[in-house]
This record gives sequence, C-alpha cells and structure tokens, in this order.
Amino acid sequence: MQYDLSPEEQELSDRVADFADTVVAPAAYEYDTKRRLPMEIIAQMGELGLFGLPFPEELGGGGKDYFQLCLAVEALGRVDQSIGVTLEAGVGLGMMPIYRNGSDEQRAELLPDLIAGRALAGFGLTEAKAGSDAGATQTTAVLDGDEWVINGSKQFITNSGTPITKFVTITAVTGEKTAPDGSVKKELSCIIVPNGTPGFTVGESYDKVGWHTSDTHPLTLTDVRVPASNLLGARGRGYANFLQTLDEGRVAFAALATGAAQGCLEEALRYAKTRVVFGAPIGSNQHIAFKIAKMQARVHQARLAWHDAARKLVAGKPFKLEASIAKMVSGEAAMDNARDATQIFGGYGFMNENPVARHYRDSKILEIGEGTTEVQLMIITRELGLTA
Repeated sequence: MQYDLSPEEQELSDRVADFADTVVAPAAYEYDTKRRLPMEIIAQMGELGLFGLPFPEELGGGGKDYFQLCLAVEALGRVDQSIGVTLEAGVGLGMMPIYRNGSDEQRAELLPDLIAGRALAGFGLTEAKAGSDAGATQTTAVLDGDEWVINGSKQFITNSGTPITKFVTITAVTGEKTAPDGSVKKELSCIIVPNGTPGFTVGESYDKVGWHTSDTHPLTLTDVRVPASNLLGARGRGYANFLQTLDEGRVAFAALATGAAQGCLEEALRYAKTRVVFGAPIGSNQHIAFKIAKMQARVHQARLAWHDAARKLVAGKPFKLEASIAKMVSGEAAMDNARDATQIFGGYGFMNENPVARHYRDSKILEIGEGTTEVQLMIITRELGLTA
C-alpha cells in the first residue's frame, strides 16, 4: 500500500488547503453564528472544480478520482467541518448515486450543474424509524400509470434546502419481494424528486449542536407525483445501491474527520508553543506535550486508515471493512482531539470564536453520521465472520 501522495495529489491538497486558510477559515465564525451556508464560498468551490473532481472530463468533471476528492474534503474539514461536509455530501450522496446508477439521460440532465457547483442535491434515506435499519423504511411510492405517487417523510437530510438544491434522491418502499428463504421483505427503490414538486415540502432547518453552517432539513412528501422515469437504477435495487453509496461515503467522511482532528492538533500545537504560564510555554509541561503527542498519533492513524480504504476503492478492490475501520477510527480521533484541544486552551477554548470550540461542537456528529460507531463495529465483526 502506497501512502505517499503523488505530485499531482500533493498539489491538489496544498491548493485546497490554501483556499481553506484564506477564504473559508476567515468566514467560518461569522457564518457559524448566522447558521447559514455561505453560497458565495460554495460558488468559489465550484469554480475551483472541487465538486467535479472524481467525474470524467466528458461530463465536465476534473477527471480525477475518489481519493483526490477525499484529499479536498480533509483540507476543508481542517478549518470548517460544515463546508467540508457540504462537499462530501454534495458529491458522495448527491451526485454519486446519479453517476453510478443513473441512465444516460439522467446523467446528462442532472450532473452538469452539480459538477459545476451551480446546484446541490441530497440523498433522503433516514426516517424517524429508519436509518441504519433501512428495512424499516415507511415512505412508499406507488406506480400510477406513468407516475410514482410518493408519501412519507425523511429527516436529517443534508443539502436539501439550499437556494441551489436541485433535487433529492429518496428511498421508498415500492412493493414486496420474496427472499430465497421464503420470507417476504420490502422492495426498496430510489426515486429522484425535484425540489419544487407539488407536495414535496422542505421543513425548517434543524437547530443543531454543531455543523451550524451545513444545510440540514426534514422532508415531507404528500401525494408527490414524479414521472416513472425518475426511478434511479433498477426497481428493487434501492437497498443495494444505497449500501454502495454509504460505503463510499464513509471513506470521504473519514477524511473529513481526519481533517477535523488535524485542525485541532494544529491549533493546540500553536497555542502550546506561544502561551506562557509561570515563565514558560505550556507546551514545555510534559502533561501538555504528551497530550499533543497523542493527538498527533490519532491524526496519523486516522489518515492511514482512510488512505488505505480510498486506495482500495479507487483500485476496484473490496473496501467495506477498511471503510468502516476508517470511519470509526477517524471519528473517534476527531472527538478526542477536539476535547484535548479545548482542554489545552482552557477558558479560551470555551469561547465560540475559537476554532477548537467549533470543532468540539461539530465533532460529535462524526461518531454518528454515515453510520454510528456501533454500526461500524457491527460491519467489522460481520466482515470478520463473527456475526451473520
């Protein structure tokens, strides 16, 4: 496994890091307090080609790969997780299902604006009683002539209510199917629902603990009618398709968490070298120094984990186990580093204008979103053959 970056990969990482430091970071506190996604920054990300990184040039993309997308997500997450997850979800949840499973017509119609950053899209999986347990999905879609009639609700959907949100792909029960063991299970399918469709209501933005700048809404679908051609992929393949979406998304999510852990490390290291107490920098105190050493070790471990998963993904090798390991390890690293960095800053770390305070609030979701730590442990034990 090669963990060194190629010159092209290093150039991309440096370029996005510079954008993060000069454009994103100075505005982060302002937009965090306003709880508003900065559309001007999203537009600049589109101009930089970040949303199109892993897509072919013939579609208007950058012709890069998923690994380079993850490099960009990590660089952004280092200074502002909300901006990082907007890119991660915009590509991994909004665009990848269309690119992987869409028809030629769907790709041609929907991807160009998304790739250019002129539009965003969401992926509506989670419901009040369904998330990790997708089989509990209650949203239904019934075929009526040449239209799907959809009823149900979704919650915690990222990028679903921005001024440029174009559509949300939702999972819905479209019937029943008999499993090989004779049991009857729900048939899940994915359907594209354009924003503005009658009956499709985007609820008020959530009042969240963190990720204040990220756009997150509940969705309600009441007798929503969309053309039968809005089915994404084969009917009944919704479960398999969203599993692929989540596996890929966990790798980018791990990169986001690694960036957060790195950002906390950098802030703590800077402060430990410049904050003088009792005549000496606090970093000369062995307790502080050892705490920062552990922070560095966590970042290193998290980065190696997501690099490993991403390289396997790009190479077309199995990566489900590695994705879950990376997601779990990096999420814990981000949360642990945020807690330690806040402690090192003391009272200053408790002030919202301090980046480590924002990371402290933001990082908890990294142990929950895209599959909780407990779900990752379930997947790992299953991949090891310990559980069915």
